[in-house]
Amino acid sequence: MAPRKRILVVMGTRPEAIKLAPLILRARADAERFEMLAVRTSQHKEMLDQVVTYFDLPILADLNIMRKDQNLAHITMAALEGLQRVISEARPDVVVVQGDTTTSFVGALAAFYENVPVAHVEAGLRTYDKRAPFPEEVYRRLTSVIADYHFAPTETARYNLLKENVPAETIWVTGNTAIDALLLTLSKAAPTITRASSPTLLLTTHRRENHGEPMRRICDAVLVLLERFPNLRVVCPVHLSPRVRQVVEPMLGSHPRVSLIEPLAYEQFVLAMNSAHIILSDSGGVQEEAPALGKPVLVLRDTTERPEAVEAGTARLVGTEVDTIVSACEELLTDPEAYRAMAQAKNPFGDGHASEQILDILARSLDSAQRREKADPTKALETFPLAGRVPAETILQAAIAAEAKVRMPTNVQGPGSS
Repeated sequence: MAPRKRILVVMGTRPEAIKLAPLILRARADAERFEMLAVRTSQHKEMLDQVVTYFDLPILADLNIMRKDQNLAHITMAALEGLQRVISEARPDVVVVQGDTTTSFVGALAAFYENVPVAHVEAGLRTYDKRAPFPEEVYRRLTSVIADYHFAPTETARYNLLKENVPAETIWVTGNTAIDALLLTLSKAAPTITRASSPTLLLTTHRRENHGEPMRRICDAVLVLLERFPNLRVVCPVHLSPRVRQVVEPMLGSHPRVSLIEPLAYEQFVLAMNSAHIILSDSGGVQEEAPALGKPVLVLRDTTERPEAVEAGTARLVGTEVDTIVSACEELLTDPEAYRAMAQAKNPFGDGHASEQILDILARSLDSAQRREKADPTKALETFPLAGRVPAETILQAAIAAEAKVRMPTNVQGPGSS
């Protein structure tokens, strides 16, 4: 029997924990093949606590880096120092990071410094605009430069990686683990949903690019909708960010048909999505989860790294202009056919078995790499092309080169190409 694979999973935010929970739980249950370790940076401590507690995730170490008024530089420096120390002591066979947060990029970088291969879950998402979303677009591109295993949620994400000359044999399309987490939550809760007698709009907004004036326009649009539809109710879990609260609370807090509530625990948010008629959000995860519940999503952004949702018809980009938001909501509230078309469109993000696929691939790939290394130790670095102690500048230069190669090479065909 092959030796157990020691997997170290890194998380720092609530969305990371949600999407990594099914992977952690499945690996922990498969103790013959895996030794599962998890470390949290607590980049967003309170919101992360909810998910760790709900899924009962085993945590090896908590770096507890969150500070009042923290900025990206603080998060980066504190997380890098702490994660490099943990990885050095744990000596895992692979470090798993998810998505596009400061923690995910720094986790990959720390593993690289320790010559440990990196697996990137939810790889290949792109807007090709480094400031939208900020800083996530840059983080995910840099993580792709470092990673050795790329688990893309869709064919479009795989195609993006191929355009950047990521080797095809290091990319697997697995679906998105967000669907695994959603189905797991529904099976645990087995809830009976009570439908509201009047339509409910679920509003969530938190992205940095929407802070300030864009968020004011979003709130203005909500107020217009409340005036035009006297039976409409709005539920808004308000993000903990002071920059969100200082806009949302004074603009919407006094309206009798608006419920401003504290951020919901994950399982409660799933129920809130399931009870809503329309979801208005700038969240990436909501674009993946809501279609599995048959809920139309109006995306409060001008671009998305999840174009599959827009192409499938489960989501629509509405930006932050008042007229556009109001028009899109009005159509869904007054046109049953338009609503049905979005609600019944096929979810493009998988069937809930992404975690199982990822673990099977890691087990096979790590076995193969270890056999090659045992047969010829000089082959070890060939398995992980970026492994080794290379200066950080080399990573950044490679990322810049990848960004410059967004045009499709002549030998790469995109989704649907003949």
